[in-house]
Amino acid sequence: MNVNMENQGAILNDDLIITPKITRTIKKTSTINYIKVKRIFDVILASIGLVLLSPIFLLLAIIIKIDSKGSVFFAHTRIGKDGKKFKMYKFRTMYENAQDMIKKFTPEQKQEWEENFKLKDDPRITKIGKILRKTSLDELPQIINIIKGDLSIVGPRPVIDDELEKYGENKEKFLSVTPGLTGYWQANGRSATTYEDRKKMELYYIDHMSAELDLKIFLKTFIKVFKGEGAM
Repeated sequence: MNVNMENQGAILNDDLIITPKITRTIKKTSTINYIKVKRIFDVILASIGLVLLSPIFLLLAIIIKIDSKGSVFFAHTRIGKDGKKFKMYKFRTMYENAQDMIKKFTPEQKQEWEENFKLKDDPRITKIGKILRKTSLDELPQIINIIKGDLSIVGPRPVIDDELEKYGENKEKFLSVTPGLTGYWQANGRSATTYEDRKKMELYYIDHMSAELDLKIFLKTFIKVFKGEGAM
């Protein structure tokens, strides 16, 4: 499969920088073998993680229940590989009436939501929810999604229907791989980037996915989460 990248410009300032006019050839057999091996590692590492982190799961569940009314977990419908929809799990970080609160957004908040599908200062997020998001602890339940096969440890972040439309003619490419718990975008700015930059990063990863790149992304994500950089 021949993959050509047009001149997107440099949007990163580190060793994972997107460079212009890259041409890369990926052998179909090697790609398939890598995906199979990657799945095995996903299951092993996620299973070990689930066991080791179970005490933290219990502690966070208690704190969330004390902080506000509602369930401990939140399941949101996302689009996975080949367009298959699945429920992505998170610890609940918003108030129980979060959907109703959208109607009370200011014009500026509505515009920001329509452009980025996120708000920098979201009034729907609970006190403990802000901490969970800042530390990315709210995403721990996605380990279950990895074991189920909905997610990989590394891959493009899964999107909702409205977000998918932003990929235009690249929708098929975006849906050609299993989405990830973390990915190129999260390792290089996360919520500190524009959605247009996010699209470029996700598509760049799909064109260049490899064990080496996955390892770099995983390590960079760990460092950024530890430092609390780029989270929202």
